[in-house]
Amino acid sequence: MKRKLISAGLLCAVAGAGVFWFLTQPVHVDRGALDKLAAGDIKNGEQVFYAGGCASCHAAPGATGDAKLVLSGGHELKTDFGTFIAPNISSSSAGLKDWTLPEFADAMLEGTGRNGEHLYPSFPYTSYTRMKLQDVADLYAFMKTLPASDEASKPHDLGFPFNFRRGLGLWKMLYLNDSQAVALNNPDEQLKRGQYLVEAMGHCGECHTPRNALGGSDTAQWLAGAVSAETDGQGKRGVVPNITAGEGGISDWSANDIAYGLESGFTPDFDSMGGSMTDVIANTSKLQASDREAIAAYLKAIPAHKNGYVSQ
Repeated sequence: MKRKLISAGLLCAVAGAGVFWFLTQPVHVDRGALDKLAAGDIKNGEQVFYAGGCASCHAAPGATGDAKLVLSGGHELKTDFGTFIAPNISSSSAGLKDWTLPEFADAMLEGTGRNGEHLYPSFPYTSYTRMKLQDVADLYAFMKTLPASDEASKPHDLGFPFNFRRGLGLWKMLYLNDSQAVALNNPDEQLKRGQYLVEAMGHCGECHTPRNALGGSDTAQWLAGAVSAETDGQGKRGVVPNITAGEGGISDWSANDIAYGLESGFTPDFDSMGGSMTDVIANTSKLQASDREAIAAYLKAIPAHKNGYVSQ
């Protein structure tokens, strides 16, 4: 009887492992859909690049000016899960030189690496998954034109169980989907554009929305502000502000104030936006004025929430 129980237990364990392995398989973008795309538009790809804030994480720490286009990586994101280090995504062999468009699209939209591994959501594919395939192709074309760096990517510094990538397959089942974060009431073209810029390319919710214990975004408090996922050298975390019209938010900002702030870095009372927003402004200032206005229109249209970090 004991032998039978042990055998049954082993069979259950093997079956459970098989189910886990099946459910956590990395997903790939439909190759047929990619084959139908137009050739990458480098000019639009440049706008996608700035809307996506790629240089903010992937440029070398402390880089300024044209050096921010050398995407050699190295930025460290210290979190409660461990330290994530942005990789080299320049046009060299140490970066994206040998990547194909399908591999690039897999990473952007599904969080799947070129070797079939799950990527960590420190890379904001949970927002990028809402991007249009053509914009991904245009971004890919633009990034191939950027300077090369042979700097080797550094591995993340993570402990168990977070260093076990396969488990991310279950996390993705909970938190990776391409549905819109908020439902807008009969939006016009400007609002649709603003929603796309904020929810997809701009990935604003990755910082401005509270997260739960598993690191998933609480979309019920979309853009309501949050305790930062990143810690400083002493393990302390800052606060990311509420950017809705709710309590502690930007209700007293007009759409023009928001659009001007995204261009200049100034608040309505002529204070300067600081912290990581300086990197954001460096990117949004390069967008077309109509895109900054679309972002502003969207932020004025979404539901108002009180500070997300107040309730944590």
